[in-house]
Amino acid sequence: MERIIMAHGSGGRLSHQLVQEIFQRHLSNDFLNQMNDATCLPGSEKLAITTDSFVVSPIFFRGGDIGKLAVCGTINDLAVAGAQPRYLSLAVILEEGFPIDDLERIVMSIAVTSRQAGVAIVCGDTKVVERGSADKIFINTTGIGSVQERLVGPHCIKPGDYVLISGTLGDHGISILADREGLEFETPVISDCAPLNHLIDSFYMPGVHCMRDPTRGGVGTTLNELARQAQVSILLEEEKLPLNPGVAGACGMLGLDPLYLANEGKVLVIVSPEAAERVLTQMRAHPLGKEAAVIGRVEEADPGLVLLETPLGGKRIVGMLEGEHLPRIC
Repeated sequence: MERIIMAHGSGGRLSHQLVQEIFQRHLSNDFLNQMNDATCLPGSEKLAITTDSFVVSPIFFRGGDIGKLAVCGTINDLAVAGAQPRYLSLAVILEEGFPIDDLERIVMSIAVTSRQAGVAIVCGDTKVVERGSADKIFINTTGIGSVQERLVGPHCIKPGDYVLISGTLGDHGISILADREGLEFETPVISDCAPLNHLIDSFYMPGVHCMRDPTRGGVGTTLNELARQAQVSILLEEEKLPLNPGVAGACGMLGLDPLYLANEGKVLVIVSPEAAERVLTQMRAHPLGKEAAVIGRVEEADPGLVLLETPLGGKRIVGMLEGEHLPRIC
């Protein structure tokens, strides 16, 4: 009998296979089949909805905690879909014996982060399970946003478009790994966990064709999703990938590929050549986009592929994440 393994939660190939072969197969409908970070609902008041669950370990890490992560993750899924985040629900599953002080610290973090993002927590639920039936605390958040006049998505991507990212790759993944395993790097790595809605408001303009936040599976897996949905290829330039020195050092030491490391405060933007420079300038003017960079371009040949051009001029295929890179990073 086939069973669930940790790699089914990696955000990589097995995650996509699980969604398609089990969930989408039985639950298929026009809304679910949009397969975007958030689903747009019909009606006189256009709304977008998304939901996410958080099981990160450790629950407190450099740059954030599970509460901040839960708010940012759901807000970001709405924002990259072109919606203005408005409301969140909050559901918490607690393990018997979990310290009340830790719970209050997490709820205070949720309050601060949601206020900073301009989003209200409007409903919630709490459950407690026996000791050993959960690991400390799990959180689910559902977000609702108002859909603005922002036509973005894989269907808007065109050959010739540029691929931008708002900052360095892999900060969150390495931060979680370091705290979990007690690792210290010469350059400390802090999670990039942050709400992206105000950053996106600052740079959005006509010519922005698609946005994604590259969380589980990293930039490599996210761009594979987009290449397949848009039926284009994407060529990345290795020398242009922005990396924190601590992340670069950790990847070199541990044999990790930064293209597959999780991010929780970065946005990938695919934009027309005409708007690329203006979008990049606006990104860099915002505190969350100071290290924004153009990292690649969209091409017509080899639809569905993501390629990486090396400093020596060679090219290699960047596939979806295989197996489990770093478990429970969000």
